[in-house]
Order: sequence, then C-alpha cells, then structure tokens
Amino acid sequence: MKKSAFLFSFLMASVILFAQDDKAARPSPPAQATGKVNGKTITIDYSQPSVKGRKVWGELVPYGQVWRAGANETTAFTVSADATVEGKNLPAGKYAFFVIPNEKDATIIFNKTIKWGAFSYKQDEDVLRVTAPLKKSKAFAEKLTYTVTPKGNVQLAWADSVIEFAVK
Repeated sequence: MKKSAFLFSFLMASVILFAQDDKAARPSPPAQATGKVNGKTITIDYSQPSVKGRKVWGELVPYGQVWRAGANETTAFTVSADATVEGKNLPAGKYAFFVIPNEKDATIIFNKTIKWGAFSYKQDEDVLRVTAPLKKSKAFAEKLTYTVTPKGNVQLAWADSVIEFAVK
C-alpha cells in the first residue's frame, strides 16, 4: 500500500511539473516579433504581459529602473547581420534587451548576457545603449507588443505608450 501511494504521489508530481513547463499557459505567454530590414533579419523573443487594469508606466514598470522589456525570461533581441541602432553600430548576434523608461524617453540596452529577468543585469556587459522617445500611442495596447517594420522601425507598444527606435 505504501508503495502504491508513493508511486501515485510521484506520478502526480511529475504531471504537475510537466504542466508548468507549458509556457503558452502562462499569464504572460511567449511571443515573437520578426522582420527583415535591408536583408537583415531582426527577431525579438519576449513574454507578453497584459495591462489588466494596472498603471504600467511609472508604477508597474518604474521610471529610472532597468526593466527586462517583457515578462518572465529576459527579452532576447537577435540581428542576423551587423546593423545600426539609432545610428550606432550593433554587431550581429543575440542580445539581452532591456529598457530604462523615463517620463518622456527610454534608454534602450543591448546586453551580452541573457539570463532570467533583470535581476542579474550588469551595466558593464552592455554592448550598446541608445535613447528613444516614450510617446503616447494612438491606440491602447492591452498586451505588450513588439513590431518590426520593413523600414527598420522597431516598436514596443504597451498600455497607452510606445517606444520606437530605428534599426538599419
């Protein structure tokens, strides 16, 4: 009887742990934005949080602090060939993507170390930092959404705001 109970408990624990690995079932599911710009492929892998009635900018995402630019794992920004971001060089590669929002602008950070969240972020591992405006958007975005246009504009839209920067 004890063996049966142990086996049943083990099997149930395995099922529960396996179910937790289903990232699509998370409250902030995984998402991807991709686009081609002048022959280069840009891919952004992120988790997509929702507003859910919260005040996002300045509260949920505090001003002046490093944010992982999504939920769950660190957002990853991949560029298939050397590019420029807001006119500054970014070598081809995969980067941890962070944002430091302020009331009117945001610092966009490409960091060489991809880890979980922003907890282990180290500024000395930054590859590139640029500044982009944080503007009111025309449409409310319940879910955090990235887009990459063929002209090389990358947008991060969430709640009532948008951050846009150029990748060439």
